[in-house]
Amino acid sequence: MQGFLSSVFWGVLVLSILVFVHEGGHFLAARLMGVRVTEFFLGLPCRVRLSRKSSRIGTRFGVTPLLLGGYAAICGMDPEVPALAHEVLATIHTHGRVRVGTLAEELKATPEEIVEAASFLLGWGSIAEAEQKSDSTQEAELEFLSMSRDSAGNTVYDGRAFRREEATQEGEPWPVTQGAMAFFMAERAHTYLGKGFWPRAFMLVAGILVNIICGFAIMVFALSCLGTPQVLDSNVLGGVRPNSPAAEAGIQAGDVIQAVNDQPCSSWTDIVHALSSAQPGQTIKVSFEREGMSKEGQLTLDAEGRIGIEASVATVRLSPLDAMRATTISLARTAEGVARLIHPSHTVEVLQSSSSIVGISAMSAQAAVAGPAALLPFMALISFSLAFMNLLPIPPLDGGKLLIEIIQAVLRRPVSVRIQTYASYVGIGLFLLLFVFMLRTDILRLLT
Repeated sequence: MQGFLSSVFWGVLVLSILVFVHEGGHFLAARLMGVRVTEFFLGLPCRVRLSRKSSRIGTRFGVTPLLLGGYAAICGMDPEVPALAHEVLATIHTHGRVRVGTLAEELKATPEEIVEAASFLLGWGSIAEAEQKSDSTQEAELEFLSMSRDSAGNTVYDGRAFRREEATQEGEPWPVTQGAMAFFMAERAHTYLGKGFWPRAFMLVAGILVNIICGFAIMVFALSCLGTPQVLDSNVLGGVRPNSPAAEAGIQAGDVIQAVNDQPCSSWTDIVHALSSAQPGQTIKVSFEREGMSKEGQLTLDAEGRIGIEASVATVRLSPLDAMRATTISLARTAEGVARLIHPSHTVEVLQSSSSIVGISAMSAQAAVAGPAALLPFMALISFSLAFMNLLPIPPLDGGKLLIEIIQAVLRRPVSVRIQTYASYVGIGLFLLLFVFMLRTDILRLLT
């Protein structure tokens, strides 16, 4: 039970940190491009949450109990715009505070259509929702508020552009002098939809870039500052497994192996070579030295042809330049492994050697037990994998969204919402199949 809880803890911790970092890349890129972000949370969306709204940029920062990642609510990611959105936006700001029923009467629409448009505008950070007295409030009784805006129409979500000293209060009327559609298009300019190809592409790949940069920095730090275990080619034993043939023969860690079956051994390579000629169940003679005294022991190899000894291991700290070279090699190998995933002749092979969240959790716990020098490089490799997996051209991954943006740029017209939705369904189904396959592989691997 303790091992299970340890695996869950470390698996959730590692994945949450790395996914949160990934979403942080999207958040920073969106803010840099002048796009509003209404929420940035550690954990998956959930009603139960702890949060605080930033008075400077309006974004609500917080944490939810579902600690399996994180999310950044970037405004304008939904390509489907309700027909009444521009009229609802202008009317709410003309009133300042208005019920759905009143909006439906003025705009000659159904309450459902008004709520659909208002929900869309909430996602843009363009309006606010009044606090409801109960969850059973009917749609017609729902109230929406105008945002606090300065004379240029900026809100708190627009950061430094927002002039707080001249702004109206939330729920106060704000004159829409430029017309409903012009006001709507001005709001659209602050969203993902309102940006051109290059800003959109940058926002999509920012999470990937941050994962690569973060993983690179973590591994370089671990290799250069903490060091990495390296097997020494020495005939001094680093350890002896309990209840092994070597332990029963009286051999201990720190003993110097001098010969195996009268074959001289001056290095770990010599020991391995001498043992390789013996067969499982065979009895051999081992000569060793302890504290200057020569000793001999008779032992029988186990069913796997082993005697239970371990090599000496030393912690080696690389120079920063060598650490960067080693990290670059790891990064390239990770990219190659993910690329092989989409090559039909290697897909099954890659999947069989890959891990789901179960396998990652188990390996995270093992790395944590070994210490920071093992855990940090493991986190770096997972960060690299997360980056390159997100780069795959499969919706709804970042790479899939980027592919749609490229197609739209080439065709010079938007891909229909229906096609994008179907592509996302296919992508989600594909990843569910991959998850089930890798989960089955992990379970079989753990059981055996």
